[in-house]
Amino acid sequence: MFKGSIVALVTPFRDGEVDDKSYQSIIDWQISEGTDGLVPVGTTGESPTLSHKEHERVVDLCVEASGGRVPVIAGAGSNSTEEAVELTRYAKKAGADGALVVTPYYNKPSQEGLYSHFKTIADSVDIPIIIYNIPPRSVVDMSVETMTRLANDCHNIVGVKDATQDLVRPLATRAAIRDDFCLLSGEDATVLSFLVNGGDGCISVTANVAPRACADMHDAWQAGEYERAMVINDRLFPLHNALFVEPNPVPSKYALLKLEKTTSDVRLPLTSANVNTQKLVDAALVSSGLLN
Repeated sequence: MFKGSIVALVTPFRDGEVDDKSYQSIIDWQISEGTDGLVPVGTTGESPTLSHKEHERVVDLCVEASGGRVPVIAGAGSNSTEEAVELTRYAKKAGADGALVVTPYYNKPSQEGLYSHFKTIADSVDIPIIIYNIPPRSVVDMSVETMTRLANDCHNIVGVKDATQDLVRPLATRAAIRDDFCLLSGEDATVLSFLVNGGDGCISVTANVAPRACADMHDAWQAGEYERAMVINDRLFPLHNALFVEPNPVPSKYALLKLEKTTSDVRLPLTSANVNTQKLVDAALVSSGLLN
């Protein structure tokens, strides 16, 4: 259902407010560069510091700008099941093609708690749901067994964004769950290895900055042009690293400033890229061919 290069969109700010014009311009650019899907209001979109009204507005802007050209998978996660249901309902109401729902953070539910959380959401809203499994941020790891139960019991739980950094995981997941269950990487630096092990695509931070190259790499892989995919991946590797030397999306927003796409503004508790980060990102933009 979802595959290829899917961008985890930043949310542009200007003078403390969401910059609607820059956001929709970035979306048009992404689609023209070959991006296969859009994810608004994820972690990269600074969802923790958006108000509910802003969250809804950003989803609306994304759906409007995409115009049905590529799928929109709206971020809809929360560590409150009730809130996650409401955000997922809004994603459906806004016309999104799917919802990305993160494993509940901070309250550290058991596997049974994870199962009940996602089943409640899936039973409440008939929209395709991607499980976002990211132990480094949420401090819980959904097991393959729990994910298999959910895939079997909920027709609309259709895939996972896997940010476990465990390259055995896609093999184990593919072996346990039906073939049409989407396996999407959440780690740019290991995406090609993830594809080799059965993945379908990536929800990418790097695609914010290098949408054409990311799309070309996935297209090459899907076409069986493996050497070409490896060449592109090698070229992007310094950029993958540079975009995570400070908390995401701080380096990405600095890179987009350099590319004249938006400001580098972020919301507290994040702060703008420091001088060392700027130098690393500048060098990576040059080495990847994005800046002269």
